[in-house]
Amino acid sequence: MDQFSFLNAVHPSHLSHLYDQYLQNPDSIEPSWRAFFQGFDLGMQENGFVEEVVVRDTETNKTKTVEVPDNVQKEFQVINLIDGYRHRGHLFTKTNPVRERRQYQPKLAIENFGLSSSDLTTEFEAGELIGIGKASLKKIIEFLENVFCDSIGVEFAYIRKPEEVKWIQDKIYHNQNQPNFSKDEKKNILRKLNEAVTFESFLHKSYVGQKRFSLEGNESLIPALDALIEGAANKGVKEFVMGMAHRGRLNTLANIFGKDPKSIFNEFAGKDYEMEGFDGDVKYHLGWTSERETDSGKKINLNIAPNPSHLETVGAVVQGLARAKQDDHHLGEEQNVLPIVVHGDAAISGQGIAYEIVQMAQLDGYKTQGTIHIVVNNQIGFTTNYIDGRSSTYCTDVGKVTLSPVLHVNADDVEAVVHAMNFALEYRMKFGKDVFIDLLGYRKYGHNEGDEPRFTQPKLYKAISKHDNPRDIYVEQLKKEGIVDDDFVQQLESNYKSKLEEEFDKAKQEEKAQVIPILQEEWNDFSYGDREDMMADVNTKFDLDELTKLAKLITKLPEDKKIMRKTARLFENRNKMFFEKNELDWAMGELLAYATLLKEGHDVRITGQDVERGTFSHRHAVIKVEDSEEEIVPHNQINEEAKFYIYNSLLSEYAVVGFDYGYAMASPKTLSIWEAQFGDFSNGAQIMIDQYISSAEDKWKTQNGLVLLLPHGYEGQGSEHSSARMERYLQLCAKDNMFVANCTTPANLFHLLRRQLKINFRKPLVVFTPKSLLRHPKVTSTKEELANGGFQMLIDDPKAKVKEVKSVVFCMGKFYYDLLKRKEEEDRKDLALVRLEQLFPIPKEEMKKLMKKYKNAEEFVWAQEEPRNMGAYSHLLIQFPEVADFRVCSRRFYGSPAAGSSARFEKRHNEVIDYVFDKSKNNCVIDYKKDKK
Repeated sequence: MDQFSFLNAVHPSHLSHLYDQYLQNPDSIEPSWRAFFQGFDLGMQENGFVEEVVVRDTETNKTKTVEVPDNVQKEFQVINLIDGYRHRGHLFTKTNPVRERRQYQPKLAIENFGLSSSDLTTEFEAGELIGIGKASLKKIIEFLENVFCDSIGVEFAYIRKPEEVKWIQDKIYHNQNQPNFSKDEKKNILRKLNEAVTFESFLHKSYVGQKRFSLEGNESLIPALDALIEGAANKGVKEFVMGMAHRGRLNTLANIFGKDPKSIFNEFAGKDYEMEGFDGDVKYHLGWTSERETDSGKKINLNIAPNPSHLETVGAVVQGLARAKQDDHHLGEEQNVLPIVVHGDAAISGQGIAYEIVQMAQLDGYKTQGTIHIVVNNQIGFTTNYIDGRSSTYCTDVGKVTLSPVLHVNADDVEAVVHAMNFALEYRMKFGKDVFIDLLGYRKYGHNEGDEPRFTQPKLYKAISKHDNPRDIYVEQLKKEGIVDDDFVQQLESNYKSKLEEEFDKAKQEEKAQVIPILQEEWNDFSYGDREDMMADVNTKFDLDELTKLAKLITKLPEDKKIMRKTARLFENRNKMFFEKNELDWAMGELLAYATLLKEGHDVRITGQDVERGTFSHRHAVIKVEDSEEEIVPHNQINEEAKFYIYNSLLSEYAVVGFDYGYAMASPKTLSIWEAQFGDFSNGAQIMIDQYISSAEDKWKTQNGLVLLLPHGYEGQGSEHSSARMERYLQLCAKDNMFVANCTTPANLFHLLRRQLKINFRKPLVVFTPKSLLRHPKVTSTKEELANGGFQMLIDDPKAKVKEVKSVVFCMGKFYYDLLKRKEEEDRKDLALVRLEQLFPIPKEEMKKLMKKYKNAEEFVWAQEEPRNMGAYSHLLIQFPEVADFRVCSRRFYGSPAAGSSARFEKRHNEVIDYVFDKSKNNCVIDYKKDKK
């Protein structure tokens, strides 16, 4: 029997479905059909039509020719046409309100698919594939044009999951991807669109020439966000977390988040803030929290995160905020927290962090069950045209990394925009994945309202100046439909304008502006800590009996699992160091700190590259079963009510630090930690450190307790693996903005980490952690020091005899142990080594007191292993002026943190140590004439 004899008997509609299935997923169909379709496609590519197909017989492995009946060939060609619209229809849409869109080839002309005008009246079974049944080619084309080439262009053909593709197709084929709103819904859309347009117009007239980064040209964002909130609440969403840059932000705050316009007007007036010591920020950077009751009577919590000027940075913070809320309040119902990020077109395509954030979307440590990304597409970045701003076809092409659907929408067609938003919401709630909306509009003025855009885009802005705003366009549409009249529109505008004028008058009566921090509900139990609070003693003790129980728990592995021998030995050694030797190393101090906090009911979250094991193989917080790679996390046995979250991150610093900062912002009772693989890796997150970590409390009144663990220490590993660039953090230290520490004992780390949650305020904490000291025989602490001790900001020399000391050397971190080794080798009783453990706030009074203690000292020394222009020296000169009289022992000035040659490293390192112990050996003294050594 002929293997392909079925071809003449098959019904064309069944053939259409099979071929369509083949186009989307070739492996899903029977091999004989797949072989036939492959041959058919080959013929189509070569000739544009196929009368016969050369196929390989799967039984004989020989090729043969199969004749294709004419009606079957035509069905195939119509199916290819349909598939062409699916893949390329978005290239031929009516989505650009002010420009002619670029021309793409090949077009979707029927001749390109082997069809002609004589086929237009012929009916094809392929119509069933788009849900209209057997239909004429003309009707099929009209349907496809409406679905794929009108005001909404949909990209989805690259998605690999058939159930997602089918859902999208069913969704867009319904109503031919056209909006179908009731009269009341249309009036509400007009109401929100009127608010958006009137608000911008009011600001433009009231604050002439002031920057506001107006939404004009993309006002349809406001009714779309309004519809999103209403629809999300109806689907069970309880919290809405949003991030956006400055364009349109004031409009969104007023008309979506319910921020009092009076507060915005106060900010425009440039009034001082009501809170002393609070610097504030420009009005279009501030965050807001509110609770909104929807039209259906449901309540939804709304948060818009504060953002710096650095584009796309806030996107990472939003993801962290959303994940913290999911972990803390919505476990098992994570989709009840909905993250929304509003991008600019130039930013999402130009900023690398956008790609980093997208890559997080489905990772266990960072996923948030899908984000709705909205691009306010002005088609220009400041003065740069889109053709100079990206190489990709669309600014949203980054979304294809995660196979997310993308909808390109004409911002002038407000109903299409709301329709697209409803699609995005339903997709996200159904599949828990990202979705992108490219809102294609324009920017009415320059980058800011004082800018002249015609300098660089004269033709574009000539067209924009004659273009009606989206509200006026929509009003004309609704008047034609008989839904509104001029009186209705005039009343709508008058009512909202009167409200703004009333708020404007109220603002004139107030002397100061007020800034309200976001997430107040999470921070009710906390106060703001000043420098005095930061320097106060904090009780970080923990009952020894309880500590012993925890040590037993976290040093024991299950006996019924096959664990790698090295791992098992490591856990045995940990058990011995606690229960037999009473010498706890760095890892034990760290892990016991986490254990005690978990026991007390706090969650602990640690992320970073390779943190589960630890870059230097010291932590081993997650153990893998050898034969199955099943994960064992001993800390998760401690307390069912507290979670130990530890995740290896993607190879990102910028976005991951942003995410964890956002997490700590929304979860102040969790110990949130980011660890750099090497300290210098934090360079990649410098924007987050500058714009959030060091300055957010001053700018936005937002507290944050994020901990950065940054490995630091000079051990001959070259430039990049020596220095955490501590000078950069210390330069950012001011007043009471953060803690910075460089601990030398496991007990001090233990108490430092516990202090982070024991205080009733939150500050970022930067800890310079060791590498070689992780296994140094002298870097140990006793369990009693953990249980009964406290954090020591300054550690005096325990063996020094005050009367004998002539030289008092202040030092820090790993360099202390290098100096201690030399001191013991030379048996130097005339020299005391004092460790500065907290670098900010610096313990000035303790240092002065200690200096007075050593009455017989002839000199005080500051010793650091870093070059003079790096490390803590310049910081000490500013914070502790007495250091100006110290003898300074350091490497010379260098552009690179450390030498790559191990021989050169040893030479320079020993020169500094030599000079500490003998000031005549001044090879490392700065000599500007000879500084080329």
